[in-house]
Amino acid sequence: MLRGIWGDPARYEQTYWARFPGYYFAGDGTKVDQDGYFWLLGRVDDIMLVAGHNISTMEVESALVDHPGVAEAAVIGKTHELKGQAISAFVIIRGGYLESRGVEPGALVDELKAHVSAKIGAIARPDDIIITADLPKTRSGKIMRRLLRDVAEGRALGDTTTLADPAVVNSLKDKYESSEG
Repeated sequence: MLRGIWGDPARYEQTYWARFPGYYFAGDGTKVDQDGYFWLLGRVDDIMLVAGHNISTMEVESALVDHPGVAEAAVIGKTHELKGQAISAFVIIRGGYLESRGVEPGALVDELKAHVSAKIGAIARPDDIIITADLPKTRSGKIMRRLLRDVAEGRALGDTTTLADPAVVNSLKDKYESSEG
């Protein structure tokens, strides 16, 4: 029985089996493009509460990767004293994009914020966008948003033993702290 460490088994039945009867809902979103390829979009239940508005991290990430210069994005909500949570994004830029357009990274950050505002609305505009070469991922490729929250909120990093490359987090931490001034 799951009751020991996991709590009430009925809760899991309601959460994972009730949404689509007969099917297990894992909480990950996907889409199929016009060529029939599946795109894994991430968790659909990661919600930020920004100034009283529920905003999905996946929605903001999708808006960011919709921009032609963004290869990959991870979004987290960080604690904000007025809004409750503020949106922080970490993006990987497509190789050669900045050089081919003659754009400075700061100008691209402003462009990305405007892009998200146009796609979703001003309330979803990220407060911070950090351009990075890599994101902290497990060996299986899962982005560790918990560590991104630690970086954004200036907390001590939690367990990094499952990371494929632990140096990525220290690099992000240095970048984030330097962008904060």
